[in-house]
Amino acid sequence: MKRINVLDLETSNKIAAGEVVDRPFSVVKELLENSLDAGAQNITIEITEGGHKCIKITDDGYGIHPDDIEKAFLPHATSKINEIEDIYKINTFGFRGEALASIAAVSKVRLISRTKTYEYGKEISIEGGVINYIKDIGCNIGTTIEIEALFYNVPARLKFLKSSQREAALINDIVERLALVNPKVSFKLLHNGSKVLTTYSTNEMKDTIRAIYGKNICENIINFEKHVDIASIYGYIGNAEISRGSRNNQSIFVNKRYIKNKSITSAVENAFKSFLTINKFPFFILFIDIFPELIDVNVHPTKSEIKFSDDRLIYKLVFDAVHESLRHGVKDTFNIPVQSVLSINEDSYFEKASVQIPIDLKTSRSDDFILPINNNSFSSNYREDIYEDKGYFNEHQNLYEIKPFSETKNIEDETPSKEAKFPFLDVIGQFNNTYILAQSGEELYILDQHAAHEKILFEKYNKSLKNREVTAQVLAAPIVLELSFEDYMVYEENIEIFRNTGFNIEKFGENTINIREIPIILGEIQVKNLFLNIIDNLKAMGSGETSEVKYDKIAKLACKAAIKANNKLSLIEMKHLIEELRYIDNPFTCPHGRPTIIKITLNELEKRFKRIQ
Repeated sequence: MKRINVLDLETSNKIAAGEVVDRPFSVVKELLENSLDAGAQNITIEITEGGHKCIKITDDGYGIHPDDIEKAFLPHATSKINEIEDIYKINTFGFRGEALASIAAVSKVRLISRTKTYEYGKEISIEGGVINYIKDIGCNIGTTIEIEALFYNVPARLKFLKSSQREAALINDIVERLALVNPKVSFKLLHNGSKVLTTYSTNEMKDTIRAIYGKNICENIINFEKHVDIASIYGYIGNAEISRGSRNNQSIFVNKRYIKNKSITSAVENAFKSFLTINKFPFFILFIDIFPELIDVNVHPTKSEIKFSDDRLIYKLVFDAVHESLRHGVKDTFNIPVQSVLSINEDSYFEKASVQIPIDLKTSRSDDFILPINNNSFSSNYREDIYEDKGYFNEHQNLYEIKPFSETKNIEDETPSKEAKFPFLDVIGQFNNTYILAQSGEELYILDQHAAHEKILFEKYNKSLKNREVTAQVLAAPIVLELSFEDYMVYEENIEIFRNTGFNIEKFGENTINIREIPIILGEIQVKNLFLNIIDNLKAMGSGETSEVKYDKIAKLACKAAIKANNKLSLIEMKHLIEELRYIDNPFTCPHGRPTIIKITLNELEKRFKRIQ
């Protein structure tokens, strides 16, 4: 029988560190919240190698009383609450008293602090939870804390850290969020000695938004506001122009605390889709001020989750606030035709809908992650695979030209060496300029021309990626993109990936790039949108994914050059498309898992027409 042991302080602190401090980003978040709770008006964050090597935060807050310097690093030591009842009326960021003890247990810490009532400050040094020294020191009013060698005594934790670029991007992200909700506080972030972010004290929220996100974002947002007895809902939402393929530009704050909440996010997105139905996620910054008694912030050690006493009421308030603002402002600000408003039921978030999936030619389906496709981003006149690959560069126009497929060729005579995956089809015609109808024996085949061409392009591009044989085309006018720090760090982390996929990109200033060449398979794609979509997907995957997985995702996004629906094709074009599809490795599903071709037997048709039983 195993006996029960009481864990020693060092072990329990390291266990707590696993919940509260799992990476440099968590350290910065906890320390910044302490600075804000201390009333700081100016905060400087300095990180080295993404925080792996060093994190230093300096503020001009109230400081720590000299007698409390050592006590601050004890487990559950806090100045925010005194008794259990205080948990239900918390107005500060921190309150659990776990952060400093947890950080000190897994790093080397030096803290200097002084209050205005003393002419000198105190300095304390702790290594792995053990105090090295405490001494008097001359310093400014406020607190400076320096964290070095994070997780030096927990090597297993080091293995789970991301690259220095990704960790720096995560730190930049949380600094931006806290700057948004504290516009009167000046923030300065430096990475490896270089300035990354600077905000200045202001009474105008839009000034802080401009400093963080830039002019383009600031000019494409409108405000919303709604007040009831128990809560106030206010903030900004962006139009379709600044929507992205991920939710990274969405921020929710409850009583100034940055949180993540699926129900609130769903409320905003449903209100947005009532007017603008697009396959991207809207930009928004949402603030909820509510009585502390009506929420529970003590759900998780990271304090990023909150429980509301009435989730449905909050959903409705958020939806109504955003919906009313869009209804009044969409015509003037968005400059986009308003669609008919959908009837959104706030209960829809809590229900699951069943979707009928068509049966394809084979039973197997791809489990690949479904990525949004923007069908308006490519000229429908460009159909590379319907023509012979006899292209050349026009030196004067710098454009890729393709000679049309010869009508005199007999496609049936062109038999590739690979084995066909389905029989030769005799084309009947085109339905709704979207579906190709063909037959073989007593079977009717229906092909989705867009999905079929997508799969052809996908396999061609994927093979060229694997063989490192991607052909690039020079852009007539290079595209200059100014990225956010987070996006630029993702790009830097994946420079080799972009190079191997056919992009020629140069650095063009701080967080700015110049795209000179793109893969030739992309045709006349909107390069900016494609590049940002790739960045969003790489960001979602993280740095732990293999290069092959990243290549696969980029290849899926590159399929936007495919023939679109509602695109009329000639008979020879339809035949050529089907022949191309017959000889690829897996012709039955598109890169996103949808069927490319379905089969209906004569027996099925006759049953439908009641000719047989």
